[in-house]
Amino acid sequence: MGILNITPDSFFEHSRMQNESDLFKKAEVMLKQGATFIDIGGYSSRPDANDVAEDEELNRVVPAIEILVKEFPEILISVDTFRSKVAAEAIEAGAAIINDIAAGNLDEKMMHVIAQYQVPYIMMHMRGTPKTMKQLTEYEDLVGDITYYFSEKIKEARDLGINDLILDPGFGFAKTTEQNFELLKKSDLFSSFKLPVLIGISRKTMIHKTLNIDPTEALNGTTVLNTLALTKGASILRVHDVKEAIEAIKLVSHFSK
Repeated sequence: MGILNITPDSFFEHSRMQNESDLFKKAEVMLKQGATFIDIGGYSSRPDANDVAEDEELNRVVPAIEILVKEFPEILISVDTFRSKVAAEAIEAGAAIINDIAAGNLDEKMMHVIAQYQVPYIMMHMRGTPKTMKQLTEYEDLVGDITYYFSEKIKEARDLGINDLILDPGFGFAKTTEQNFELLKKSDLFSSFKLPVLIGISRKTMIHKTLNIDPTEALNGTTVLNTLALTKGASILRVHDVKEAIEAIKLVSHFSK
């Protein structure tokens, strides 16, 4: 899953698209490199991110979807949003998947929209909001608490008739660096749900803080952790750098034969 951010403030500036030409070129490169999905976001979820009005998010996301669907008719677009209205309009514009950092907790109508349109739904674990999550890192049992969270969210989704679910443990969302590494080490435990697990650790703080480098220097660290995630059963890698992720997938697949 290649990341395209239609925002001015996403933490990794090279994933930000500011105009139609940039959007087209970046998507074309990712697709040629082997991306299965392109994930578009119009609301930065980095820690302390500024709030974005719903209309502004719509104005960023919907035209981008329309451009990409027109240029690449076979494209599978995921939209990174926690707002039900954005989700609905994105699907109407051609999006195929909704990627919700809040799993419905920030918009009670979200799961109803997913049930209505019957598109795959990525449910991420997060506490609070991007503004408050750094203060919400106390857990009795990190993996146990996240597992319980997912069990409740899966039941809620199933009760509404949502069929296609993907789990995202939420690296960097209401978790310290050490908790992120613990989560990665134990991420194979989520296979008990028998659902695809998405891992999103590309260029995140757990890498550049540990190595004392800048996000622009974190590609090698990303590849190392993506490789470990694959050995733990990750089904989808959400990345800024598609070529390197595809290489990791191919090598791990060959190694695992």
